[in-house]
Amino acid sequence: MHATAVVLTGPKALGLQDVAVSDPTATDIVVRIDHSGISTGTEKLFWSGKMPPFPGFSFPLVPGYEAAGEVVEAGADTSYKPGDRVFVPGANCYGDVRGLFGGASNLLVSKADRVVRIDESLKAEGALLALAATARHAMAGLNKSVPDLIVGHGVLGRLLARLTIAAGAPAPTVWEISEDRAKGATGYQVIHPDADTRRDYRSIYDASGNAELISSLIMRIQKGGEIVLAGFYDQITFPFPPAFMKEARLRIAAEWDRDDLIATRALIDSGALSLEELITHTTQAADCANAYQTAFEDPSCLKMILDWSATA
Repeated sequence: MHATAVVLTGPKALGLQDVAVSDPTATDIVVRIDHSGISTGTEKLFWSGKMPPFPGFSFPLVPGYEAAGEVVEAGADTSYKPGDRVFVPGANCYGDVRGLFGGASNLLVSKADRVVRIDESLKAEGALLALAATARHAMAGLNKSVPDLIVGHGVLGRLLARLTIAAGAPAPTVWEISEDRAKGATGYQVIHPDADTRRDYRSIYDASGNAELISSLIMRIQKGGEIVLAGFYDQITFPFPPAFMKEARLRIAAEWDRDDLIATRALIDSGALSLEELITHTTQAADCANAYQTAFEDPSCLKMILDWSATA
């Protein structure tokens, strides 16, 4: 089999290419991808050439871990059938081209236990399941507090705010410096950080990925307060004395696991979590080079989705 995929051959060098796809086994499914998302965290670092040493990272690679589509072939040892709609967190099925993370393709082969069924009503929004599950993973579990301050009103920040409200917790404050991105809040307040005088936040979630903010965030927590690093960073540095005086706690939130995907899907299916009004840009996959640049450099772009329908 062959697929049409986004192939990144070096920093800022990408385009659609025909790639070989591994033959499926009895435990695999073949998925025709309808929509895939562009991550402004890890994928931006690949694209810009700023990705620090990372397991499995080398060029050429197929990026993307946010994909939704339809099962077209299902192995005998799977519970899937053709026609099932699924979310796929990427794939590594392209032979000599690395799948890191391998979701930006019109066709892929994946182990059935990696994918998650999603409702037929989820079209392009289905590709957002990974980001929603990442937000859920940051908040859910033992010894975790919901945020009372969220830094950044991008898609991750909005999802963190929506999940906080869905959990029945008090509405968080959200910081945003862009007037355009400050719009679109429902049930919580978005303010410029310069307008905030609080210095007693219990739990601050940074959804900006800006490592330079950490020092200033330490000054905003109460004694024993926590800063959750929910973005992806190269290096983190901060002055020790203020953190010492605050007895600050830093927690790194990694990516979702399968339980997060299942739990987040349940929240979406029940109506407790909405994925509406998070996608601002949709581009045909054939124009992927411009789409990636827009996703990373246009501040009005909250979420870029690639539409694969014309490559079927």
